[in-house]
Amino acid sequence: MDQTLETLHSNGDHDGIDIMSWVSVCPRGLWKVQQKRTGHGSQQTVYNSGDDAACSSSYCPRLGSLCRVRVRLKADMDEAESLVSEKGNEKLSVQPDQSVPEVTEEVAAAFPRCQDSVLQVPLGDWTTLRLGEGQCDITEACVEGMRAGEKREILISPLGIGPDVSVPQSAEENLPLCATVELKAFTPGKESWEMCPGEKWEWVKLHKERGGGRFRSGDVWGAADSYSRALKLLITLYSHMREVKKKGEEQEAEEQRDIKTGDTTQHLPSATEFKTTKAELHSNLSLCQLKLNQPEQAKANATKATQLEPGGAKAWYRLGQACQMVNELEEAKQAFRKLLEIQPESPAALKALKNVASREKEKNIQLGLRLSKMFS
Repeated sequence: MDQTLETLHSNGDHDGIDIMSWVSVCPRGLWKVQQKRTGHGSQQTVYNSGDDAACSSSYCPRLGSLCRVRVRLKADMDEAESLVSEKGNEKLSVQPDQSVPEVTEEVAAAFPRCQDSVLQVPLGDWTTLRLGEGQCDITEACVEGMRAGEKREILISPLGIGPDVSVPQSAEENLPLCATVELKAFTPGKESWEMCPGEKWEWVKLHKERGGGRFRSGDVWGAADSYSRALKLLITLYSHMREVKKKGEEQEAEEQRDIKTGDTTQHLPSATEFKTTKAELHSNLSLCQLKLNQPEQAKANATKATQLEPGGAKAWYRLGQACQMVNELEEAKQAFRKLLEIQPESPAALKALKNVASREKEKNIQLGLRLSKMFS
C-alpha cells in the first residue's frame, strides 16, 4: 500500500533519485517516509541457485526474493558510536559485520507484527524477509529499490492513525523517527508479469489468509494491506480467467487440474473460485475500511462484493453500514432488506433497519422544525 508522493532532490548520476518520499502502512496507521541513499551497492552479493543469467540481470530484489536486511534507529547508532569514543579515544568506525549466512528458506524470519512498533522487524539484527509478504511495508518499500550492499536512511513521521488503533509509548516514540536500512544480500525473485497463473494464485491465497490473521489480532491496517495486495494480483489474472471462461465448465474441469512448476504443485482457480475469492476480498477489505472510518471506500468495496456474489450476506450488511455512515439512509435500507431476503430472521438486519427508521424519523422531525421556522 505504499505510494510515491514526490521526488525531493535528484543528482546527475545514472541512478537518478537521491531522496524520495511516499506513504506506507503499519499497524499504527499511515506514515510518511522520506528515503535517502547513503551507500551504493553491488550485485556481487546476490545469492542464486543455478541461474547465472537471472542473477546478472537482477540488480534489485523482486517479488518473492529472500532479503537479508538490517534496520537500525539512528539514535541507537549514535549512542553506540558515543560509547566507543569514550573508551580510550578509539576511532569512530563501524566494526565489520561477521559473515552473513547464505540467504535460504531455512533462515527466513518468522515473527508476528505487533501494535507497539512502526518498523515491524527486530532492530539492530540481520533479518531475512521475503519481499512481497508485507511484514513491514516501510522496509519492503525501501528494499525493493536497493542493491546488495546498499544502505539508505529513512525519516518516518505519522500521517494518519485509525480510530481503533492505539498508539502506545515505546522506544520508537521520539518522532519523527530516523533509521537506516541495509541490504546485505538477496535471492532472485520475479515480477508479477513473469509469474505463471498458478504462482500468482498461490500469492493471492497467502495474502488472503494473512489478512484474516492480522484482522483477528487487531492489526486492521495490516489486514487491509494484505487484502489490497491480493486484489492487485488478481487483476493480473483477468486475461487467464477470460480464457478459462471461454472454454466452458466441462473443458475447464479437465484442463484446470493441478499443474507442476519445478518441484511445486500449484492449483489453478476455476472461474467460480476466482469470482468467489474476489468477492470475499472486496467484502473483507470493506470491513477493514469500516473499522478505519473510511465509509466511502468501504461502500465501494462492499458494492463490488455484492455485484460479484449477490448471495453474500456479509457484503450486504457491510454495504448497509457504509451507507448509514455517509447518511444514505434509503440505500442502507435497500441493503439491509436484501440481507433479509437472504437470511429472513437475521437479528443484525432487523436491528439495523430499526436504527435506520429511527434516524429517518429524527431527520424528518428536524426538517419539519426548519420548515416551521421558515414560514413562522
